[in-house]
Amino acid sequence: MSNLPNTLPEWLALIESRHAETVINMGLDRVRAVKQRMALAFKCPVIMVAGTNGKGSTCAMLESILLQGGYRVGLYIKPHFLHFNERARLNGDLASDEQLVESFIFVERARGDISLTYFEFTTLAIMHLMSQATLDVVILEVGLGGRLDAVNVIDADVSIVTSVDIDHVDYLGGTREQIGFEKAGIFRTGKVAICSDPVAPQSLIDHAMEIGADLWLMGRDFNYAGDKQQWNYGGRSQRRNSLAYPGLRGANQLLNACAALAALEALKMELPVGAQEVRTGLVMVELPGRFQVLPGRPTVIYDVAHNPHAAAALAQNVGNMGFSPYTFAVFGSMHDKDIDGVITAMAPCVDHWCLTNLPSPRAATASELAAKVQSIEPKMGEKTANIFDDPGQAFANAMGRAGENDRIVVFGSFLTVAGVMAAKKSSLH
Repeated sequence: MSNLPNTLPEWLALIESRHAETVINMGLDRVRAVKQRMALAFKCPVIMVAGTNGKGSTCAMLESILLQGGYRVGLYIKPHFLHFNERARLNGDLASDEQLVESFIFVERARGDISLTYFEFTTLAIMHLMSQATLDVVILEVGLGGRLDAVNVIDADVSIVTSVDIDHVDYLGGTREQIGFEKAGIFRTGKVAICSDPVAPQSLIDHAMEIGADLWLMGRDFNYAGDKQQWNYGGRSQRRNSLAYPGLRGANQLLNACAALAALEALKMELPVGAQEVRTGLVMVELPGRFQVLPGRPTVIYDVAHNPHAAAALAQNVGNMGFSPYTFAVFGSMHDKDIDGVITAMAPCVDHWCLTNLPSPRAATASELAAKVQSIEPKMGEKTANIFDDPGQAFANAMGRAGENDRIVVFGSFLTVAGVMAAKKSSLH
């Protein structure tokens, strides 16, 4: 044990090297065993958020509103763009390298001979860090699915499923009913279980009923109405009127905001927040890479849309931005995604594709993406599809060709957006 790493990059390299395989090791027995050895528990309310799309936005809104309310908030969110520390936020600030290293050492000592994947190890470490901090509330974002995700070794006081759509088919199943069952795995007997998907899968409803969770459904237990200026939330016992639209742009953000407000309604005795705190929290919320429109010209948009449901929302949001002579798309994707579905959703609003390789063995190559674009749009006409070695090169090409009234949409895998962010950052120095 004496020769353990003492810096965060060394720790991350070590944990990654132990589990070099790309297979996801499903099942919670190992994580549960280590959790028990760690005596991991929270002394404050825990909100857990799962969903195909919208979970990051919902977490960010909850954090923003609760911080405005003066609460000490822990947030575990993933993946990260530039620094691992982005995954662990304490009171709105990133956890320090030192804090994370301390928790890594704690997990390493507790696990003994139990092997943990990168995700399981880092999840336990961040949850340990938060359990040791003085916090009023902890918000945990689920990684994949719900039932078998490492986060689910914790019993949440309120669980949220934001949306249920087709993604991670190999692990979660190929229908909304199968995936809904996996996501509903975070619900607990006697606890509030919120689903903000307007069409909740029957499997999710059945599972909640079966275990005796207190299920809140969008449209039945809570809802919203609004005009161009403002919107109202109506829950089981609480109304919130004349709210500003969330700082996160995009068509689905009211569903995510509703999920956040329903969770706060469920916890109103433990964590009361006033109308002004809700308003300010919604306006101030920030989350990189979720229909993030950068200042300047040409307009640059970052969006981690990597499944057809998210890509359709992105296309709608781009369409609502008004006219641009040309739209460039910097796009890279993992191989196991429904790439055809994503391209089909975005194709009508893209003139020039800049397709990129990504630094992952799971990624589709730029050439494969180009072939898909050409098969989906056989009559390209004036449209183009070019291939690049990395997101930075693809983005530089788009910037070189775009006029000041054009727009560039960087989307797909987190690695696409992260690659462009990193390239832009290094070009500033």
